[in-house]
Amino acid sequence: MSVSVQAAPAAISRFEEASPKRLHNLSPASLYEHAVRRGEGAIAAEGPLVVKTGEHTGRSAQDKFTVRHAEIENDIWWDNNKPMAPDAFERLYDDMLAFASTRELYRQDLFGGADPEYRIRVRALTEYAWHSLFIQHLLIRPTAEERLDSEPDFTIVDLPNFEADPSRHGCRSKTVIAVDFVRRVVLIAGTSYAGEMKKSVFTILNYLLPAQNVMPMHCSVNVGAKEDPAIFFGLSGTGKTTLSADPNRTLIGDDEHGWGPNGLFNFEGGCYAKMIRLSPSAEPEIYATTRRFGTVLENVVMDPEHRRLNLDDASLAENSRGAYPIHYIPNASLTGRTVQPKNIVMLTCDAFGVMPPIAKLTPAQAMYMFLSGYTAKVAGTEKGLGKDPQATFSTCFGAPFMPRHPSVYGELLGKLIDEHNVACWLVSTGWTGGPSGVGERMPIKVTRALLSAALDGSLARAPMRTDPIFGFEVPTKVNGVDGAILNPRGTWAKPADYDAQADKLARMFVENFAKFEGHVSDEIKAAAPKL
Repeated sequence: MSVSVQAAPAAISRFEEASPKRLHNLSPASLYEHAVRRGEGAIAAEGPLVVKTGEHTGRSAQDKFTVRHAEIENDIWWDNNKPMAPDAFERLYDDMLAFASTRELYRQDLFGGADPEYRIRVRALTEYAWHSLFIQHLLIRPTAEERLDSEPDFTIVDLPNFEADPSRHGCRSKTVIAVDFVRRVVLIAGTSYAGEMKKSVFTILNYLLPAQNVMPMHCSVNVGAKEDPAIFFGLSGTGKTTLSADPNRTLIGDDEHGWGPNGLFNFEGGCYAKMIRLSPSAEPEIYATTRRFGTVLENVVMDPEHRRLNLDDASLAENSRGAYPIHYIPNASLTGRTVQPKNIVMLTCDAFGVMPPIAKLTPAQAMYMFLSGYTAKVAGTEKGLGKDPQATFSTCFGAPFMPRHPSVYGELLGKLIDEHNVACWLVSTGWTGGPSGVGERMPIKVTRALLSAALDGSLARAPMRTDPIFGFEVPTKVNGVDGAILNPRGTWAKPADYDAQADKLARMFVENFAKFEGHVSDEIKAAAPKL
């Protein structure tokens, strides 16, 4: 049984009435003033607002819960989503309500989803002024007329200074992200990491849209002059934002999209890019946002006297981030919408150094890779990760945000690939010449050159070899790219070490995919790597 989206006025009015002062839909300039006056952040020399998030410099994946109502019992993938009892949520709700009665709350009325047919209305109530600015950037800002008629479908309550009690609130620690699909409320407490809000909206749309035959995707999207959209699937740290910010293509969005009857549409109205060691030459469009008024920079080191930024300093966080409205990227789409895609690119940050820089996938191989979701978690994207990347399988390239079983998303994606005859590619932005700690990261110039060839159609005509383990086609010659890097085995000092590492990774794929075999066709099962 699916829950329809309806307004939730009781949730909204109780929190707003409890707050001694309500600050509605303030402008970026006003929110700057509030943030500085309250000591939440400081203004850098060239204009951005610089803030610190304390101990939480990434998502708290282990502290996210879904309220377990009977109405949605059969909708939720409980193996992946931690349940919270409704009565525990009620206690959390009431205690956060009492806490809010002593705080100013900032309100933003926004949309999640650029397609009017499928978007939801979101109200964010935040304790921090800079969190209000962040979510204003990341979601879609309504027009004045739309705002006047905008009763929310979901409400997010974000109180970083409220500490949850595991024994009372049914959670794990003082930090909690609790999603209630029936009451249409998200409660966030005990963390100053603003990204929890945007990922909560993504979780909501991942729950709602499949019932409308719309595929929600953790991906970036751009489109060329020939109306040839490309989808870039990938987890944080794999290059979605960097690779989609292409000066020769229009950016639709950098992180979350829907794919349905009307084409592709962005869920968001802004970008949330990694800042650490950002290169002005390799990533000029994103780098320029760090010099603009309005951008929010999380955990970026700033000289306190001259207020100059040091993007290379990771002393506050490896996962330093910048949040800015999408129009700060010069060639970004202002509509957030485009036509049906021509190419799908699945990005993996391969810590094993086994995957080629690019490979062409059959539809069955694409489905296998999509359900596998292989990558490496990069330091800082989640609380508790160390400095070294950790190999992982995150199904659908976004398991932490998937309320439903992966087969729901997999079936939708397979249907859309077939219906629109989309070409599929696997791209490694991980290591070459050896695993993490031995080899080197794939040069971004190589990745961009290979992607350009894939998206303009020339790579499909290049000479190919068949990988003996993974079965996909790998180009052997591409104009402008050193042919040696196209064959990962040849980049290793000892090919036998590569063989052992490739066999290890192949076995990990097979073991991980066992849980999906009862949900896929024989053709997809046959796309497994050969041991």
